[in-house]
Order: sequence, then C-alpha cells, then structure tokens
Amino acid sequence: MANELTQRQVTSNVATRINQMKDSDGLMIAPKYSVSNALSSAYHALKNEGLLNKDQDSIYNALFDMVTQGLSPAKNQCYFVPYGNTVKLTRSYFGTMKVVKQLPEVKDIYAEVIYKGDDFKIKNENGRKVFVSHDTDWMNADNEIVGAYCIIEKEDGEKILTVMTKKEIDKSWSKAKTKNVQNNFPQEMAKRTVINRAAKQFFNTSDDNDLFVDAVNRTTENEYDNDRQVKDVTPQETNSLDDLIGHQSEIKGTSSDLKDVTEDLHSEPEKTLTDENKTVLEDTSYPADEIPDFDQETGEIKASEGNLFDNLGDLMP
Repeated sequence: MANELTQRQVTSNVATRINQMKDSDGLMIAPKYSVSNALSSAYHALKNEGLLNKDQDSIYNALFDMVTQGLSPAKNQCYFVPYGNTVKLTRSYFGTMKVVKQLPEVKDIYAEVIYKGDDFKIKNENGRKVFVSHDTDWMNADNEIVGAYCIIEKEDGEKILTVMTKKEIDKSWSKAKTKNVQNNFPQEMAKRTVINRAAKQFFNTSDDNDLFVDAVNRTTENEYDNDRQVKDVTPQETNSLDDLIGHQSEIKGTSSDLKDVTEDLHSEPEKTLTDENKTVLEDTSYPADEIPDFDQETGEIKASEGNLFDNLGDLMP
C-alpha cells in the first residue's frame, strides 16, 4: 500500500527517540532487551495484521510504549489492536507479569483464580489485606470462577495482596474493548485483570521512571473504553473526528428547535384539578405489559430485557 511505512521508517524513528531519552531523561531499558529485535518483530506483526497504513503517529506511540516497557510481540507479551484509523498497544498476561517483574524492588509476582468450592482465606492487618491460605481441588477448575487474586512479593519480603470478586472482574470486563478472549479463556483473563489492578496500584506508588510508569498506565487504559472514545474497534459509519462532530451536531439540534418547544410549553392551557382526574394523577403504577421482568434475588433485568446492550460491540484486553 502507498501509505505503508517501511521497516526502516518504523525502526529508526523510535530507536533514535529511545536513545535520546536514555541520555536526557534517564529512561531505563530492561536488561537483555534488544530494541532492534523487538522493533523488527513489531514491524512484521503490524504488517501481518495489515496495520501499517494506520495513523503513523499512533504506530509510533504504540512502538514507543512497547520499547519503554521492554515488551516484544515475538514472545506474546503484547499485541497491536486497530481502533478506527489508529493502532493501540495492549499487553498480554505474560507481558503484564514481565513489566512488574523487571522492577528492581520486585522479587516475584503470581496470580490465581478462586473457584466455587475453594477455601480462600485472608485477614486484615494494619488496614491491609493479608493472604492466609488457599485450599483447592484440581477438579474445582470445572466450577464457576468466584474471584481472583494477585500477590506481588518485594525484595524486602513484603507481600502486597490484591483480591477481586467475580462481580468486580465482570465490571472490568464490561468496559473492555474485546469480549471474545474473556469468554474463551476466562481463567487467564481473570488473572490478567487482577494483575492489571495490582500493577496499576503498585506503579502509581513506586519510585520508577515517570516515562516507564506513563507507558504502563497508558497501555492498561488502552484495553478499556471511556466516554471520550468510539465504542467499536472498527467503526462502520464514523471514520473521522469530523464525522463524529457532525453526527453529534445533528443530534443536539438547533436553537430554533428549543424555542419552538418552549413556546409550546408556555402556550399549553392550564388544567383544573377535579375529583375525576385526581384519581388518574394518583395512580402511578405501571401498566402490566410495561413492567420489566426482574430477577427476584439479584434485582437484575433478565436477558430478554437486556438485549439492547448486546450491540455495544466486542473490543479486546
């Protein structure tokens, strides 16, 4: 394609910037990490996915964040996701583990899923959750997931525990840009979700380089939707910012429309309250055919009432 970047353009621009920041901003690259090898792998990953024709600034930023965190797509530590005309970097389960482990104060990190039937115990010590025990049976892996936890062990012996219930995990997944991976690999994705939470809390209180921390947080945020982003990875109708602005302008309407509504409201004649219409006003019940079908135990609307959420789109962690 005419707009595709060459491998030289991809590797040289990012590599040059990384070298400058190592000298001027104190950027630390992970030990034994080959920037050139990682960029070469990233170029082929982008090319194989047909992403080289996407916005060049977004490709540059994705590659910069990849190198800053010491990740490589060749080791399944990260991948590139198309989002409209841009490219976003997201970490895999292995990538998040590596990012945390490469911190000098971290000795180890591990995460586990809690299944129904497991005996998982924690306690509070000085206002912090502390791991006590987790007894399970290997057959419980066929049971439903009820939670997950992550423990970051520091070099000084301190262990930082992060626990999430399944409800908290589901809430996080509901904001994710992709749902297919969670559905197909719920155990690994539950682990990654709790690791992401543990890592974010850990990095935001660590003394590591700001450039590294920013890249970590930015990559984590790339996995989730927010109110300022389009909800589809590949929008079918909205392809540019101009399209978005134009579409929202149509929805908002004009000032003349508001004026007409106001005039209608003021011109409506007053109505006198009588015994006959008082009975109607006091009846605030719903017609039987408009009452949604609620689950009596959870209070949630049953599936038949929730179909309007099905089309929000599948997006990826």
